[in-house]
Amino acid sequence: MSMLTPPGMGGEYRITGGRYPRMRPPRRHGRRVAAVAASVTVLGLIGWGTVQLIDVFSGGDNTTVAGRPAVCRAKADAAPAARVPDLPAPGRITVNVYNATKRTGLAKQTADELKKRGFRIGAVGNATKEYDRKVRGPGLLLGPPAAQDTSLRVLGTQLAGAQTRADGRKDTAVDLVIGDGFKGLARQADAARSMTALAAPKPAATPQKSC
Repeated sequence: MSMLTPPGMGGEYRITGGRYPRMRPPRRHGRRVAAVAASVTVLGLIGWGTVQLIDVFSGGDNTTVAGRPAVCRAKADAAPAARVPDLPAPGRITVNVYNATKRTGLAKQTADELKKRGFRIGAVGNATKEYDRKVRGPGLLLGPPAAQDTSLRVLGTQLAGAQTRADGRKDTAVDLVIGDGFKGLARQADAARSMTALAAPKPAATPQKSC
């Protein structure tokens, strides 16, 4: 065995030439993979912490959980209640009562009942040719455009199902034209409840949810 042959290699392997083989330990890839994984974890934690700090300083209340949608927060500010128009009392409303049916006496009977309920009564008689026997429902309420949301609404509480229409009259009186479907005025208790509901303020708008 030559003096240049490393111990333990016997005589089978001999070193020839003028260069020695370089004996390197095996590369350890596991340590490198672990180092890379640790770096990714640290970067992820830093990013998550940054998001949390931004959320805290911006006042955000939404919470996001993995696998679940963000929790929404209802808006605290609701819209103000709708304004209720100024409704006149029955004593300030003049009603003309006209009968557009074949039945006789309806105009006077209805006018007398409206008077008992506090309304002022104007003209009473048969409907004009424009409406005579042409009103199919219980009645038709007519008045100036300004009475659409005031006097006509109050009068409408006395006759359920009546149609309302504005015309070009100049005075403030309103008409009740009795139609073929008329079976009498609403019961006084029902009319009073309708009047109370009409004068009550509208509820505030339902709060909307935002995320």
